[in-house]
Amino acid sequence: MNDTPAIQDMYPEDVAHCYGCGRLNEVGHQIKTRAEGDHTVTNFTPEPFHTAIPGYTYGGIVASIIDCHSTGSAAIFAMQAAGKEVGSETAPRFLTAHLEVDYLLPTPLAEMHLVGRLVELKGRKVIVETELSVDGVITARGSAVLVEIPGHLFDPSK
Repeated sequence: MNDTPAIQDMYPEDVAHCYGCGRLNEVGHQIKTRAEGDHTVTNFTPEPFHTAIPGYTYGGIVASIIDCHSTGSAAIFAMQAAGKEVGSETAPRFLTAHLEVDYLLPTPLAEMHLVGRLVELKGRKVIVETELSVDGVITARGSAVLVEIPGHLFDPSK
């Protein structure tokens, strides 16, 4: 397994509560996104209560995991573009401005593997494309436009 730090572990505490990726949300998914070469990776195993129909994952969970993987990927790509290593400092936090998910096949209720790739990075905007697969079969693709949170939204002193 990739032993580089997960970007979500580097989020400032005041913005680490997201249901999908917040390390401080005890009942959330707490996904972990890591840099791996020129792309990002996340693995997530849904629980039986994430069922849509027997044996398959509810589509909202698929979208949620793609969404949070994309925000983490945006932070990684922004840090890399600035010449910073994940783990060297607090990570920037991104919000989703637009998300499209294409459901290619029903997603089995099994470990998901997500791979994110940078499409564009311009100022505070990052575009990420993500593929979600189970056992090597791509079941969903996402495209997300992410925007870095201005500091004043979570820290009024900025």
